[in-house]
Amino acid sequence: MKLLLDRISLVFNGVTSAYVGIFAYFAPQSFHANFPGFGLRWLPQLGPYNEHLLKDVGGFYLAITVLTFAALANARKPAVVPMTGAALLVFNFLHFVYHMTMLHMYEPRDQWLNAVLLALLVVLSIILVIPSRPVRPRDQLRTAD
Repeated sequence: MKLLLDRISLVFNGVTSAYVGIFAYFAPQSFHANFPGFGLRWLPQLGPYNEHLLKDVGGFYLAITVLTFAALANARKPAVVPMTGAALLVFNFLHFVYHMTMLHMYEPRDQWLNAVLLALLVVLSIILVIPSRPVRPRDQLRTAD
């Protein structure tokens, strides 16, 4: 069950990071004007357009994407998922905290979406750092049957 939760968390973190990274790096002006998309616009009210900053953000998110999907490919290795989860948790928690201080800049629907989606990323990151139950020798025998 833990492996399934880890994989779900890694896929969600990886897909969202890929979306942000590709959008921010390859179309920074459109990203600033239209993020997150779907008729919503969350960045203009946070400050003026800055291509350098947005390309750096895009590059960071693409690096997180690579880390996350590498962890997904190696999810059965004992240290991989918790280390990836720790990195994701640091970023996702700090990102969440910052945006919670900026909610006053948004309409109620956008406040709710920011809070829920960013909190979900924190919760999914916490799942990754929770240690898996160690496999006992008797459990190994059962799974071999």
